[in-house]
Amino acid sequence: MAKIKITQVVSRIGSTERQKRNLDALGIKKMNQTVVHEDSAIILGMVEKVKHLVKVEAAAEEPKKKATPKKAAPKAEAPAAEVEPVKED
Repeated sequence: MAKIKITQVVSRIGSTERQKRNLDALGIKKMNQTVVHEDSAIILGMVEKVKHLVKVEAAAEEPKKKATPKKAAPKAEAPAAEVEPVKED
């Protein structure tokens, strides 16, 4: 699926509560903040409700990275604690 980049370009001040909730649901909290979402019907519907507040662009596809297993770091041995014998009087 394609990805879209959504950037808030107009302040949410003066917007309806519903539009503010749509921006929150999209993950946009501040001016000029950009988020990337899948190009789904749900996301496009939310963008449609706040289209006067945001700018929408096609996001560049990132190449998929191969998962590389992480190597475990060698464990350092803790020095053995020396125990002194207890002297009983």
